[in-house]
Parts: sequence; structure tokens; C-alpha cells
Amino acid sequence: MLLVGAIALPTLPVEQYPDISPVQVVVSANYIGASAQVVEETVTTVLERQINGVKGMKYMSSNSSNDGTCNITVTFDQGYNQDIAAVDVQNRVSLAEPQLPDEVQRTGVSVTKQSSATIVGMGIFSEDGRYDSAFISNYADLYILDTLKRIKGVGNIRVKGS
Repeated sequence: MLLVGAIALPTLPVEQYPDISPVQVVVSANYIGASAQVVEETVTTVLERQINGVKGMKYMSSNSSNDGTCNITVTFDQGYNQDIAAVDVQNRVSLAEPQLPDEVQRTGVSVTKQSSATIVGMGIFSEDGRYDSAFISNYADLYILDTLKRIKGVGNIRVKGS
């Protein structure tokens, strides 16, 4: 039985595999020059109040930092349509925007779809040690990341390291 399953596995279409990672939508805002407490009180709380209760939402987590950034991750029920989730959250964010500080309104609030699963990990290094990690990170940022983001199905790329 195990042998038959192993033989049949490569012939199954990917669409038939179940989704195991939850649907997530990330809301990001930037309040330049504000402390974490100010960002929490004037941006994060306002957005959370409006987003809370959106259809299909399972839970929400957020963080506000001293560099003025606010990130809210909204996690939806398993199997919920990611496109609909993003549109629903965007509609709620649009209702909250007039209540946000002018600086935040000028820079905008972004809503992006995200998967909590890491699909691919990649390492870039100099075999002969000629280039340091800062050079390689800068090179990847300038020449590789934008190309990877244009590939169909790629939602987000995170750079770890220098």
C-alpha cells in the first residue's frame, strides 16, 4: 500500500493538496518620528478597532515599534479565500484612514496578503571570501529581489542577515 501511494504521489495535481497554512493579511503603516507608545495609541489601536470582526477572521496580532512602524497581522479561518480577505481588510482600513494622523495618511497604509509558511530559503555568499555580507546583501537588494518578486505566485520576500 505504501509503495502504491509513493508511486501515485508525483501524479497528483498540486491543486488537490490541502492548504495547511492559515490565510494572513498584513496591514503596515509608518508614523515617522513617533515613539512606539504614540504609534500604538494613534495608529495601531485605531486600525485594530476598525479591522476587528471582519468576516472570517480568526485572530489578530500587532506590534508597534520605536522606528514609527505599525504591523498588524490578521489571520483568517483555514480555507478562507485570500483575495476576499485582503479586500475585506482593505475596506476596513479605508474606513479608519480619516482617523489616522496626517503624517500616516500621507505615507499611506499598505495591505498585503501573506503566507505564514516559508516556502523557499536561499543563501548567497562569496566562495572566495572577497565580498562581505553587507556587499552581498546590497547586491541582492539591487539585482535579485525585484526579479524574484515579479515571479507569479511570489507574495513577499524577506531578507535575513546584513
